[in-house]
Amino acid sequence: MVETQSHTAWSRVSVVTVTHHSAGVIEGCLRSVAPAARVVVVDNASDDDTREIVTRILPSATLIHNRVGRGFGNGCNQGLEQVDTDYALLLGPDSTIDGASLDLLVAAADAWPTAGLLGPAIIAADGHVEPSHDLGLFERMGAGKRLDSGILPEGPLSAGHLSGAVLLVRMAALRQVGFFDPEIFLYYEDDDLCLRMRAGGWSLVLVPGARASHIGGGSSRPSLWHRWEKFWHLAWSRLHIEAKYRGRNRAIAVGLGTLPRFFAKALGNALILNRPKALRDLARFTGTTAWLLGIRAMPDTGPR
Repeated sequence: MVETQSHTAWSRVSVVTVTHHSAGVIEGCLRSVAPAARVVVVDNASDDDTREIVTRILPSATLIHNRVGRGFGNGCNQGLEQVDTDYALLLGPDSTIDGASLDLLVAAADAWPTAGLLGPAIIAADGHVEPSHDLGLFERMGAGKRLDSGILPEGPLSAGHLSGAVLLVRMAALRQVGFFDPEIFLYYEDDDLCLRMRAGGWSLVLVPGARASHIGGGSSRPSLWHRWEKFWHLAWSRLHIEAKYRGRNRAIAVGLGTLPRFFAKALGNALILNRPKALRDLARFTGTTAWLLGIRAMPDTGPR
């Protein structure tokens, strides 16, 4: 019976994953979602064996090769354009999910037709639970430190935010509110989608009985450039979201307020020869400055 249920659930789901130098993790991801109606892999200019592994492990997968990286959200959008099933499962190449958990997600989506996004409990490599939130982005920013972090509810929960690491998306809802924001290259794209889903009248449901594994940091190859890119885009995207929902003047004030702090921290860490933190804070300073100067985060990708 479980196998039949899983087969039925998978037949209604297309999987979209975005890779970038993901050869070390993509095999496990692909094997876990192989029964899906369709698997779409959008590769952002990997220079390792990612694409070769995809072709070998799951030759039926649709493989989209971007010669210039387009970021997570825009990569997902390319994959989502290929989806013609009721649901899409978005998951990073460093994540896996089993059929029983997919059954629970699809069953919950069927039970709550106003649920636009549904998420499983996401379990990190060390066993801790990566928290989703009962509060949205701006609500939780002022809520202080969570006291229940890592504690799962007993049953499904109406959430304010679900992690983009693994998401079941109702395609009808997504087509209504729009795909991922094309201006965001990395970070806060899941917050933005959650905010728009809720504004559009759709709910977000955490299904704690469903479980997904997330290695974390395994979706791209670690490097100094990757660290720079991460914190540059965290700073840029944070101000983009602020402007989008609270107005440009508010975002400018936030940006100007954080610039001195990022600069001072970068200088201080450089003086004590803490290179990783100096790089982090300089990236934050530069990303903030770029947004204030009107520089876009998305590169000029040209032809795909």
